Amino acid sequence: MQMKNALTIVAAVAAAMFAQASFAADAASAPAARADVKAETKAAEKAGKLTPAGEGATPTDKPAAKSTKTRAERKAETKEAAKEGKLVPAGETSPKAAAPAGSAAARADVKAETKAAVKAGKTTPAGEGEAPKK
Repeated sequence: MQMKNALTIVAAVAAAMFAQASFAADAASAPAARADVKAETKAAEKAGKLTPAGEGATPTDKPAAKSTKTRAERKAETKEAAKEGKLVPAGETSPKAAAPAGSAAARADVKAETKAAVKAGKTTPAGEGEAPKK
């Protein structure tokens, strides 16, 4: 029993020493004063290094070189791309997905088939079908 108590005391002393060292490290890197933080934020804002609100995207550096095309040239290229169907819709991040394949039968044909199936008694009454599989 005495050995167990001795080990417990040694473990407690070791834990206290490690805790004291970690608290000392935290004290050395104390948080900055409010005025310091405000000054840093103001400087970052002037330098354009703050992250914009919303999307969380980081600000990018402004391009050093200007475009060599005129506005009229860019508009003409955009119109040409629109005619060819190469423009991605606004808000879309990927190319246009293929349209879902619709039924080959016309609506009137489907309605006629359904009516015939009901008359022939080939449809399942409401509430008597199988539960959908998950």
